[in-house]
Amino acid sequence: MSANERILAAEPSFLSTAWSRTRIGSFLSQPVSWIFLAVGGIIGFLSLYPTFFLFYGSVMDAPLGVPGHFTLQNYVKAYGDPEAYPLLLNSFIFGLGASGLSVIFALALAWITIRTNAPFRRLFELTAIIPNILPPILVAISWVMLLNPSNGLINGLFVKILGLEKGPFNIYSMAGLIFVESLILTPLAFLIIAAALKSMDPSLEESAKTLGSGELGVMSRITFPLMRPAILAAATLNFVRAVESFDTPAIVALPARIEVFTTKIWREALGSFPTNHNLAATYGVGILMVALLFVYLYRRFTSQVESFSTVTGKGFRPHQIDLGKWRYLASALAFLLLLLLVVLPILVLLLVAILPYYHVPTWQTWGNLTLDHFRYIWATSRVHRAFANSLFLALLGATVCMLLASLASYITVRTKIAGRGILEGLVFIPWAFPGTALALGLLWAYIDFPIPVYATIWIILIAYVTRFLPYGMRAVSSTIIQVHKELEEASVACGAGFLATFRRVLIPMMRPGVMAGWIILVTIFMREFSATLFLYSPGSEPLGPLLYFLYLDGMRGRVAAIGLVISIISVILIAIAQRYSHWESK
Repeated sequence: MSANERILAAEPSFLSTAWSRTRIGSFLSQPVSWIFLAVGGIIGFLSLYPTFFLFYGSVMDAPLGVPGHFTLQNYVKAYGDPEAYPLLLNSFIFGLGASGLSVIFALALAWITIRTNAPFRRLFELTAIIPNILPPILVAISWVMLLNPSNGLINGLFVKILGLEKGPFNIYSMAGLIFVESLILTPLAFLIIAAALKSMDPSLEESAKTLGSGELGVMSRITFPLMRPAILAAATLNFVRAVESFDTPAIVALPARIEVFTTKIWREALGSFPTNHNLAATYGVGILMVALLFVYLYRRFTSQVESFSTVTGKGFRPHQIDLGKWRYLASALAFLLLLLLVVLPILVLLLVAILPYYHVPTWQTWGNLTLDHFRYIWATSRVHRAFANSLFLALLGATVCMLLASLASYITVRTKIAGRGILEGLVFIPWAFPGTALALGLLWAYIDFPIPVYATIWIILIAYVTRFLPYGMRAVSSTIIQVHKELEEASVACGAGFLATFRRVLIPMMRPGVMAGWIILVTIFMREFSATLFLYSPGSEPLGPLLYFLYLDGMRGRVAAIGLVISIISVILIAIAQRYSHWESK
């Protein structure tokens, strides 16, 4: 080959390299690119770092914080043992039962409140979301106080009124575990299914009626087939939430000796001596894989829902069914569901909080009511410190979450930058991360970290931001989608750069969604329990572990009083969020 031929042969490579450098230089010259790299780096670190160390801990033969060697014996011991099969079976029965029952409750409540003329349906729709403000551990405790086989209030009333030898209900069973968790999960399923019912184009149902179909025919042939993706999405998401739940299993399953994934992780990491964090990490990997699979399915079902949505210039008015005289029966059914979801848990907490000690009330009880449990909150430094720690974590954690969520949402929704899909995927990895598994990954990750984070309140903050960042991102993304691109284009046409447009146009338009998302995250952080139980240290105890240990010590009146205070604070914050959002949108 001649010299000229060699030059010509090398020229494409040279040009390709130069072109690549040009592209890289052009990429780095844009402010949004630097924001993408910074935000992507932070979110990638938050998502992948504990994930890697969770896997690392599961394949090590040495305890936490001690150098070890690679081994697969932990997986052999965890999943090769015949005792693993009841664990897997119980976890799937619990997940399927709780998700299925919650969807049935939510479907009935959504159909009555949105598609019928039942009286008080608007009130039912409003109160259906109240359980979202109650800490799940508090809901579980309230139902234990109601259905405990020995001294539950409902069982006690049945014994006194009917003269039974023992109460008819036993909360410490698989049925009790499923029942309590389904009540906790119902509000989330209700929000998903209700949104699908409200957005459904009524012209399809009206066309079917004009062709001679009755109400049942329209429901079976039109309504429910169109709702199927939303129902599957709600069921899938609630299955993930049930399988990764530790609040209800800690209160119901552990005393009943029912082993599920999360209780097994707790026993190996905290509830046994000596502890075995390696085996706990192995179970954590198992539950993470299951959760990731079902989160993927949820995303698929959600995309199906979005693909059926119709964008028009007018809103839909859902087709309403006239139930005639049966509308009162529908209202009674909705009230029964709300009685289980809201009324009974709050009433039992209020009752136990003002009783001198926990017991089935008699006529003499009403003359011995007390506020001592609320005085305990006022006078105890441990409670003050727990409230201070929870408020610190909630306020700072929600702020960091919404800052990252705002930037990440803008990149994934508004830009066409390469890699935005990867960024969105990194954000949603923690969505599948059970609190117990995430806590184990963080313990392995930060025990030898150069910055002293281990055994401090900062590791709890990292856990909160990592796990709940997807919630903030969804809140902001829904707001950004509603901001028309013409506003940004007009700003750019007037000579404003990216940063000026983002600050002057997008931030003011995003403020209602950001504020509402921030306050919702504050309420979530105030009641977080599963990850906190594994990560807190003396001096950094938040409210979740405090409630749990007071309950284990038999201080049910104090638990109820603290729970009511937390619920009141959450209600106030949510009311402020709604009012602020409405005010900003005017």
